[in-house]
Amino acid sequence: MRRMEFKMERPGLLETGQKVTVTEGLLPSNYYYVIDPSLAMSANIPFRNRLRCREGVVTDVAENSRGFYVTVEFDEPETEENS
Repeated sequence: MRRMEFKMERPGLLETGQKVTVTEGLLPSNYYYVIDPSLAMSANIPFRNRLRCREGVVTDVAENSRGFYVTVEFDEPETEENS
């Protein structure tokens, strides 16, 4: 299972166990992912670590001094970066 972290701006938009879909965005040298409908956004992901699966399950929602973070688990192998 591959886990990715997404930044969420407000609390209560997503809950643990919730199924989500993501949309892929393209930058000149990276990809980024957004949980639909624009609920949370990933960091920039290098081309070699592109996400293949577009559906996942929220495994954790946490708050720290920098904001709210959502962890989503996807049904695909971990990447080198995430291992």
